[in-house]
Amino acid sequence: MSEHIIEALGLSKITIKDGKVVDVTEPEVEYCPLFDHHRGIKKLTKEAIAENIQFRIDDFGMCTANRQLRMKDFLSFGISEIMCTLLEKHEIDSVVMVLEGCGTVIVTEPELVQGIGGRVSGLVKTSPIPELVPEIGEENVLNPETAEIDQIEGIKLAIGQGYKNIAVTIALAGDALKINEIKEEYPDVNIYVFVVHTTKTSAEDAKILFNSCDVATACASKYIREIGEKESIKAVGQSIPIYAKTEDGKRFLELRLEKIGGEKPKKDNPDLPYPLI
Repeated sequence: MSEHIIEALGLSKITIKDGKVVDVTEPEVEYCPLFDHHRGIKKLTKEAIAENIQFRIDDFGMCTANRQLRMKDFLSFGISEIMCTLLEKHEIDSVVMVLEGCGTVIVTEPELVQGIGGRVSGLVKTSPIPELVPEIGEENVLNPETAEIDQIEGIKLAIGQGYKNIAVTIALAGDALKINEIKEEYPDVNIYVFVVHTTKTSAEDAKILFNSCDVATACASKYIREIGEKESIKAVGQSIPIYAKTEDGKRFLELRLEKIGGEKPKKDNPDLPYPLI
């Protein structure tokens, strides 16, 4: 039996077994502007979340052997879209990210980055789906036998394969500190840190993550937003801002903006997640 646990849609914890939603916890965020604007969900409830996740399972095979892994880029601004553009423009040569059924993986194709990261976020735990491994390449899956999620070991695997400009998605402050150590150990390798899934990050962890990243997404995080507004050197978006901490991060945001034709006009009263936690 395959089991996958995702934190999503208001920080609800969703358990999926054999292609079915079997458990949904009460969300901690009631409103998300992304799900309102794109799916018409005005209030995040357990029922609405279960329905949305089951839709994803049935639509593109999330957490199943039928998972559609590739997706064309579209006019949007998120972490996976930025990394997709960076691969296209050869700013990076690989992405260390997380896929259901595989765990930590190394990806070099823009359409795979978009299809993996643009469709599913907040993967906490997963179990092997052997049918997906050949699509990624067994050598690019950290541990096909266990579908282990370990971004630090994923970076080391990428370095071992000879990649020199590596993007990595992380959500844990501990990972940020370990990446700083890896950067010192491998000064000839560029590791670009993209912080994701930040809702309910503590004030202390938010500071560690922000100080160690190139780019961070705000999600519904109170503390990432507070730090980002003060310390970022560029920010894009109002409802769910994405912040650049470094000059590299700023360039990455600008490259994506160039690709999609610039920023949308700013709103006087943008919709925000509620509550921010």
